Amino acid sequence: MAAMEAFSFLLPSQVRESSSFFNIGTVVALCVFFALLCACIIIGHLLHGNRWANESITALLLGLCSGVVVLLVSKGQSSRILSFSENLFFLYLLPPIIFNAGFQVKKKQFFKNFTTILLFGVLGTVISFCVISLGVFLLFKKIGLTSLGIKDYLAVGAILSATDSVCTLQVLSQDETPFLYSIVFGEGVVNDATSIVLFNAVQSLDVSNISGLTALKLLGNFLYLFFTSTILGIAAGLLSAYIIKALYFGRHSTDREVALMMLMAYLSYMLAELMNLSGILTVFFCGIVMSHYTWHNVTESSRITTKHAFATISFIAETFIFLYVGMDALDVDKWKSSKASPATSVAVSATFLGLLLVGRAAFVFPIANISNLLKKRESSKIEFRQQFIIWWAGLMRGAVTIALSYSQFSNSTGTTSPDDALMCTSTMIVVLFSTIVFGSITKPLIKAVLLSRHKPNVSDATDLPSLEDLRLLFIENGAESSEQGSNQRKGSNLRLLMTHPHITVHYLWRKFDDKFMRPVFGGRGFVPFVPGSPTEAADESHENNVSDRAVDS
Repeated sequence: MAAMEAFSFLLPSQVRESSSFFNIGTVVALCVFFALLCACIIIGHLLHGNRWANESITALLLGLCSGVVVLLVSKGQSSRILSFSENLFFLYLLPPIIFNAGFQVKKKQFFKNFTTILLFGVLGTVISFCVISLGVFLLFKKIGLTSLGIKDYLAVGAILSATDSVCTLQVLSQDETPFLYSIVFGEGVVNDATSIVLFNAVQSLDVSNISGLTALKLLGNFLYLFFTSTILGIAAGLLSAYIIKALYFGRHSTDREVALMMLMAYLSYMLAELMNLSGILTVFFCGIVMSHYTWHNVTESSRITTKHAFATISFIAETFIFLYVGMDALDVDKWKSSKASPATSVAVSATFLGLLLVGRAAFVFPIANISNLLKKRESSKIEFRQQFIIWWAGLMRGAVTIALSYSQFSNSTGTTSPDDALMCTSTMIVVLFSTIVFGSITKPLIKAVLLSRHKPNVSDATDLPSLEDLRLLFIENGAESSEQGSNQRKGSNLRLLMTHPHITVHYLWRKFDDKFMRPVFGGRGFVPFVPGSPTEAADESHENNVSDRAVDS
């Protein structure tokens, strides 16, 4: 490409000749991106704690600035160093991000809100899809776009319904707002999977033969993909846990443990894509299962390594995505192909943004209020302020939206029609605007709406101590506590019993997990014994306490 050639001419001739077995343009592009990644890390460190900026916005703006530089170097011909590839995004960049999110997520928070997450992620996405598709169908004809078909309108609905779970990770704090984080991020993962399923369903839809059974077929297809993808992810996580527990790789090499966890996680994603399932759901639940079982079966050094390795790979992938999007936004060829006037481009982009706001509001507030009607305790209901933050935080659109847009309205031959090119550029404008504007305002908005009026008492049911904590207080810590500590906890235990008078699903799962799952697949309490390890003394004391309790009973 012109940008690569322009950069390659800046290199010494001996370098170009000695690197003849390389594609010099690819080498230059990778050097530029690695340098930009380093710059993003440094700038992100300097801006850490800034209420208006985060790593995604920094990377996006840096990508835009780099695109301007490349545009000047190439003399306005093309600013693309690397063209946006859906395969690169879906196969290499997205899996580590989603896996690490499942691996690091607070499982208790996530599953306590699982019903609400499913309502927002599945039913909400379908409602948004219908609102946006209908709005585009009614408004585009008034703008003057008449060449798009029914499939294109439906595809736009699926494309704009995909939220950006990557940006959500950076604008919401799992520690400051655990309830909102679990709801918005959990919805984002399910939402991405639902949007991709809807998009694929639109591609295979026969427009000439639409009947009442079409909606039922789409529903059945989604349920099949959802449950099959989830089961595949759980199976991959359990298989990795059993293999590591049974063979105990750490006896000889911790590197094998770390490598097996990484490869099994990525294999689950690839198998899901090979079987035409949702790789996002598969690798997400694989991460959850691995953090619950597999992670506790490896050695202490492997735990530290995997935790930081997964987080590092995910961070690099996130930063690379936003750099990628920022530089690709200044692709001159794409903007020239649209042949649309500035007024038309602004009208289409404003239509997208307006439908985005309306489509999300159409399901967030109704579903939240319906959920409140079904909850008996006032403390577990979603307040209007929280509903507003859920609505606002989910307005950001990212790389999934761009990848689906390019898949629908672009092709590898470069013969994109003007209206298709307009759809791509308008989608890019929506992504840039929502990420920079909505993303920069989200943190101050949360502090202004929620944290400034934060109450010290418990605000929702997810913050209450669980029956697992009750059991730990009564059984596990009873024999090890001092007499004074025991007296102080009596009142706390009584309050917990009054708070949780009934057996919950979480309590039943813990009983089943302790009795059947952990003895087979390992996990906390079933860690392999490592002679000479720093945890050897702790393991011996734990075993002695258990044996003493058995004798006393």
